Amino acid sequence: MSASTSSADRPRRRRPYAPRVPIGERREQLLDAALAVIVSDGYERVSIDAVAKRAAVARSVVYGAFDDLGALLLALLDRQQARAFTRLLATVPGAEELRDPGEFAAETVRRMSAMLHDDPDTWRLILLTPGSMPTVVRDRIEADRERFRRRVEEWISLAAAGRSEPRLDPQILAHALVACAEHFGRLALTDPGRFTPERLVEQVRLLLDAVNPRT
Repeated sequence: MSASTSSADRPRRRRPYAPRVPIGERREQLLDAALAVIVSDGYERVSIDAVAKRAAVARSVVYGAFDDLGALLLALLDRQQARAFTRLLATVPGAEELRDPGEFAAETVRRMSAMLHDDPDTWRLILLTPGSMPTVVRDRIEADRERFRRRVEEWISLAAAGRSEPRLDPQILAHALVACAEHFGRLALTDPGRFTPERLVEQVRLLLDAVNPRT
């Protein structure tokens, strides 16, 4: 008998064993795995194989929960949006509470800073958008961004009503504020400590009060 063992005699490598769990729990596990892959390796490395490996399950388990990678990524965005974006819309004070754009913007900075601190991985998924991001993800994030811009525009229109001329243009200011918020959000994620929330709040309030003083 040959000293070497033939490939037929060698024990086969077992596939990851995935105990049966409720489909809702399994989907959450796979979404967690997908988020972990994106945060650690980037969108260019996310795949059904990568998600299965991170979750320690077989590919068939992933396909049993999601039709394809696009469906998985959309489900991940839905979940993270519920955790972060919807919270942003609900927690920023409305124009009926904040009658001046300066304080409105300052409170927005406070809330966004808190959310970035509480759940940085979710905001990395939304704010750090490399060229390798799948089109389905990019389109969804841009649609959410536009929805938020419209909400900010509505708040500013109400907050600025009845103020002295010259009046701010709510549409332009909304684009500017959202762009600035995203920029400093990225800095908070990639270069923490460079700009403190207190420093940003003070300057935002001073700037907007200067261009649109209270009557």
